[in-house]
Amino acid sequence: MATVRHAHTVWQGDLLKGSGVVTLDSSGLGSYDVSWPARSEEPNGKTSPEELIAAAHSSCFSMAFSNGLAKAGNAPTRLETKADVTFQPGEGITGIHLTVRGEVPGLDADQFASLAEEAKKNCPVSQALAGTTITLTAELV
Repeated sequence: MATVRHAHTVWQGDLLKGSGVVTLDSSGLGSYDVSWPARSEEPNGKTSPEELIAAAHSSCFSMAFSNGLAKAGNAPTRLETKADVTFQPGEGITGIHLTVRGEVPGLDADQFASLAEEAKKNCPVSQALAGTTITLTAELV
């Protein structure tokens, strides 16, 4: 059965001087300030579309990777995934780099890296962002 999640943003003003608030409606977890300077310069306590994409991608990848590892017979003890989304004003999102460190008993580094690549390719957020270059560093600890 398909699920639909909801968020909305209220924006006031022009791009450079305006600001907005994005609200996570489905979960009710909160509202977060957004602005162009927070997107293109320093965050200063505000978020950006790229940070929200990074959160979505790191969590989706972790879910896909944990599932792939378990199906291969080696459920992870722990995975820590970081997503770095690069935004270039005037160009847009120019790349995403995933870094995963994992504790997976009974798995060697090559198997870990191979399954991480599969998760990167098959995670729904990676597939939604297929027009973006996505790279990966995988480290078994």
